[in-house]
Amino acid sequence: MYSAWCIFMELKLASPQDCIGDFTYNFIWQQRGTKLKPTDTIPSQLGTSYSYEAVVEALKRGEDVHIKGDVGTRLGSSLGVDLIFFGGTGKELPEVGSLIVDGNAGAHLGMSMLAGALYVKGEVAEPLGNVVQVRSDLEGYKKFVSITWLVHHPEEHQEHKLLKPNEFKDGELMLADRIVRDTVAARCRKEATVQVKGDVGLSVGILMRRGLIVVEGNAGMNAAALLNGGTVVVLGNAAEFLGVEMKKGIAFVKGNARGYVGAQMTGGRIICRRTKPIPPVKETKLEKEDFALLGRFGLSGLLILNYGRYEV
Repeated sequence: MYSAWCIFMELKLASPQDCIGDFTYNFIWQQRGTKLKPTDTIPSQLGTSYSYEAVVEALKRGEDVHIKGDVGTRLGSSLGVDLIFFGGTGKELPEVGSLIVDGNAGAHLGMSMLAGALYVKGEVAEPLGNVVQVRSDLEGYKKFVSITWLVHHPEEHQEHKLLKPNEFKDGELMLADRIVRDTVAARCRKEATVQVKGDVGLSVGILMRRGLIVVEGNAGMNAAALLNGGTVVVLGNAAEFLGVEMKKGIAFVKGNARGYVGAQMTGGRIICRRTKPIPPVKETKLEKEDFALLGRFGLSGLLILNYGRYEV
C-alpha cells in the first residue's frame, strides 16, 4: 500500500518516455542494448539524471517512484519479477515499490507484471498489460495491481478490492470489463482460474506453470507462449504463433488458429482445428483427456473430427 511517508524517488518529465520501471529493459536479452541500455539516462528529465537501472533498483529496494508528467508505453513491465536472466528465481520479489504517475500513461501498462502497484492520475491507453484496476488508497489516482498477484494472494482481495464488473470469487477471477490486455496471468503458479469476457491481446498465459485461463473471445499473437504448465483456452480465434516455445501444459483454441502453430515448441500439447504446424511438431491422435476437454467447451460428435492434437 502506498504511504505518503514512504522513501521515494521523484522524476519530472518534459515529454513521455517509454519503459520506465521496465525490469526487462525492453527485453535486453533480445535487443542486447541496441534499443535501450540499463545505464542510459531516461530522456527529458527536469533537474535529475536517473538511469533506467536506477529506477528499477529503487523499486527492488521497496522504494516508490513518483513521476510528474506523462509516461509512454511499457510502464512497469515485469514489475516485481526476480528475472532469471539476471540470476533470479523467476518468482515474485519479496518487496517491491510502486510507480506513481501524475499524468497519463501509454499502452502496455504492467506487461507481465507480478507484484507492486501502479498509480496513474490521468488516462491509461489500451491495451493494458497483466493488470486490473482496484480500489485506490491514494486519492485522485487509479490503482492497478497484477492479475497474477491477485490469484496468488486471494487473501488480499478485500484490501485490494476489484472494481465492478470484475470480480473474484471462490478462487476464480472474472475479468468482465472487456478491456483488452496483453500477457494475462503471466507466470501464474497457482491452481486458479481466470475467466475473460471478451478478447485478449498478446501472449495470454505466457510463462504459466499452473492454473486455467479461459478467453471467451479472440487472442492476439503468441497465445500460450513459453507455457510451462497449466491450460490456456481460447474460445474464439488465435493469431499467429500459438504455443510458441511451449514446454508443458495445454493450449486449446476452439476457433481458428492462424499460422506458425507450435513454433519452437519442445513439450506440452496444442488442441486446435486441423492445421499445418511448424516441424518438429506433428499431429497425433486425440486421446481421452482431449475428448473431455473438447466436450467441456461444447464440442462433440462429428465436430470433433475438425480438431487435431499437436505435439513434439
